[in-house]
Amino acid sequence: MKRIFVACGSGVATSQTVASKVQSMCEDENLDVSVEAVDFKSLENIIDQCDIYISIVSEKDNNWNVPTIKGIPFLTGIGMEEEFEKLKDLIKE
Repeated sequence: MKRIFVACGSGVATSQTVASKVQSMCEDENLDVSVEAVDFKSLENIIDQCDIYISIVSEKDNNWNVPTIKGIPFLTGIGMEEEFEKLKDLIKE
């Protein structure tokens, strides 16, 4: 099972919306994942516990050693299919 974190400022509204959408899309594809919404402040301490990170905030220089997917497309629907394809590829690795 791949563990996915979705982070926003508070870990409540935006990240929870994206996490729910991603979890549902993955279930529809029978992908074995756990998707968790977290707050951005906690991310530094827990990033090593996930396999894939979905970023809601704009990060120019991400120093995480974790594959990162853009989260905004899951919120707006614009570019969502492309990001989901990237996510599926990472899950299947």
